[in-house]
This record gives sequence, structure tokens and C-alpha cells, in this order.
Amino acid sequence: MAENTAPVVPAHVVTSTESDPPLVPASGRARRKRTTLFVVGGATALALCIGGGGVALGAGIAAADHAASIAALNQSSLAQGGLGGYGSAQPGTFQQTAPFGGSAGTGTGTETATSTSATATAATDAQKLGVVTIVSDLYYSETSQAAGTGVVLTSSGQILTNNHVVEGATSIEVTIESTGDTFRADVVGTDATDDIAMLQLVTSSGKAVSGLTAAAIDDDTLAVGNAITSVGNAEGTGDLVAAAGTVTALDESITVGNEGTGTSESLTGLIQIDADVVSGDSGGPLVDAEGEVTGVVTAASSGTADITGFAIPIATAMTIAEQILAGDETGNVSIGAPAFLGVQLATTQGSVGVTLGGSIAGTPAAGAGLVAGDVITSVDGVAVTATDTLSASEVLSAAIAAHEVGDSVTLGYTTADGVASTVEVTLMAGPAA
Repeated sequence: MAENTAPVVPAHVVTSTESDPPLVPASGRARRKRTTLFVVGGATALALCIGGGGVALGAGIAAADHAASIAALNQSSLAQGGLGGYGSAQPGTFQQTAPFGGSAGTGTGTETATSTSATATAATDAQKLGVVTIVSDLYYSETSQAAGTGVVLTSSGQILTNNHVVEGATSIEVTIESTGDTFRADVVGTDATDDIAMLQLVTSSGKAVSGLTAAAIDDDTLAVGNAITSVGNAEGTGDLVAAAGTVTALDESITVGNEGTGTSESLTGLIQIDADVVSGDSGGPLVDAEGEVTGVVTAASSGTADITGFAIPIATAMTIAEQILAGDETGNVSIGAPAFLGVQLATTQGSVGVTLGGSIAGTPAAGAGLVAGDVITSVDGVAVTATDTLSASEVLSAAIAAHEVGDSVTLGYTTADGVASTVEVTLMAGPAA
């Protein structure tokens, strides 16, 4: 069967109007799965994400301006739900190729059916119940945002969405689409590998909300040919649309590799659909003929008459959500935000110590007076020195990742003038990972 070339839909919508490069700060937490290196504005900002078995490196990306950097950020997370990239799709197979160093991934399913997708329409009042739209400010920038969708699980404001919808978020705003009420959201926990995140809505006084209408959940087994509808924040407009279609395959797997690192990540057990899923729908509900949530939309292709979308089965999503809500930080699940230092790294590094390109305002690093040209030489008395397998910056990353939010650490550093000093900092909560 001939393949139809089509762009892979960004998993969430990103906008940017700044001319300066984004600040992608250093942070860390055990069991984080990716470390992505960005070369921006003469300094290297390192999002330090540590896997349980060591440092998992992402792509090194050179960006000329802010918008390109943000776009590159999203491309680097391609495995978590089809962020950006280009490729082709057909019933039963899925292929993605990401610019900025991503490599192709393929997947196969168990069954296929004929496409019956229709043009998306405005969501009805009934379809809005239990659905939210999500807007995240990224990496301490007020003008770089990601938009997506979520599902209300409880009347007290616990929200299920994709991890990639909130990845890199430093503030999150959620709108209840049935009422128009807007709340701040905190990240309860994430599973970057399986692309699930849980949020908690809070009032302006910091208390949990109450009285929300939760979505109806149905974890009955789907069959190929079943009618489904994707409800989401299409193109990030803030207006929900509904896209009807059918289940075209079950138990799909998508694997996406990174040419820069040789690593790959996979989503498995997915529902394949032919609904008109587009950018911004990620994290939204896939509902069955009775209007009950049967999946969480996570990726799609577009640009041809035959659209291929993918959703995480709701039973899978709920198992992960329940683990997060229980505070069980095992396997791929991380609870809360990662511990965060807030340094940028200079583009040129040696094997002994980590040279800074600067620090981010309002972070522990900035509060400690760390500036461009300073060299961090130790953490809690342990030297920051390259090993046979890790660079000095990766050693620093691992040292920060071993701590939790609120921990105090003692940094040894040498100023650009060669003066050795130490400073104690208290790690804060960093961007969602």
C-alpha cells in the first residue's frame, strides 16, 4: 500500500513573540528520562533530566532566535506524543521523522478498518462537560506558551492530560470549558515515558477547587470499527471542537529515535483512529458512542484525506493517574516538580568544573550571586569532574537530580577572577519535566 506523506501534528501549540532566546534552566530529579541540550544566545542552557540508570541525553540544538529555540524544544520531545516533525502515516503503520536530529520511528497494529472521519465541528454543551483547555507558560517566558487539552477526573479539580502538554511549564492555566472558569494548576506528577500527567487545580487562595463536573469514564474494551469522537482545543484557540471517526486499529506501537544520541522511546498499546485530530487536541478525551471517555488523544498525522491519530487507552491512563495520585514514585512516575538550581551553562566547557553562562532571575543560582564566568567545582564537597562516561556538566546534573525540592546544597565555585568560594542554596521547584 502506498504511503501518504503528511506532517506529524505538533502535540501542543507553541507561540512566541520574543526576540531573545528562551531560558531553559538546569533542574533535576531521580528517574527523569531526558536531558536536552540547547545552544542559545551564546550560552548553553541545560534541562537536566536524569534517568534511573544514569543520564539520558537529548539532542543538541542550535537556534538563531527565540521562536526557533522553542520549536526545537518541542521537536526534541517527539517520542512523547508526536511533537512536531514530518513523516507519513497509513492505517496499521505510523512513521515520524523529526527535524533537529530526530530519526524515523515505525509502529504496527493488530487490526485495521476503513476510514470514516468527518470534518470537526464545534463541541456541544454535553461534549464540553468534564473537558478543560490548558495553556502553559514555558521556561519562565511569558510569551512562549503551549496549549492543549485535559480531562476532569474529580469534582475537586484533578486533571488528566498528556505529559508533553505541560512539559517545560513554569505556570499552567486551566479553563473549565463548561463554565468558563479559569484556575491555576499545579503538577501532581508525571510519567514522561507513557506521556501522562496529573494536575491539581487551585483557587486564587491556593486551595483545591470544588464542585466541578467530572468526565464519565468507560474502560470497556474497544473494537475496530467502533465510533469515537475526539474533543479538544484544536489549534490552541481555546474553543473546543469535536472530531468524529472510528477505531481503525488497536494495540499500536510508535517508536521514535534520536539521531543525535542513538536513543529511542516508545508508546505502546495505543488506539489508532481516523478522527480529524490536530495540534492542541493532545490530552483531550477520546469518547465512545455513549459520550464516555475511552482514551486520551496523544498524536496524529495531518495534511491528507486519510488522517491517522493515536490515543492512550483510558484504562492505561487511569492506572498511571492512580499511581501518581497515590504518590507512588516508582517505575516511570515522578511526583511533583524536579529540584531546580537555575543555571545556564557556557558553550565551552572543560573536564574539571562547570563554567556558567549565567543564571536565571528568581532562582537559587541567581539568589546566590552566581554569574557568567563562574565555575562550579563541587556539590556538597564532591568534586564536579568528568568521568569516563559523563561530562562535568552531566556530573553536576546528576548531583542536583539526587535532591528534592527544598533541599539545601553547598556549591563550591571559582569566580572568573580565580577566587574560590562556597555558597549554600535551597533548591526550588523547576519546570515540569
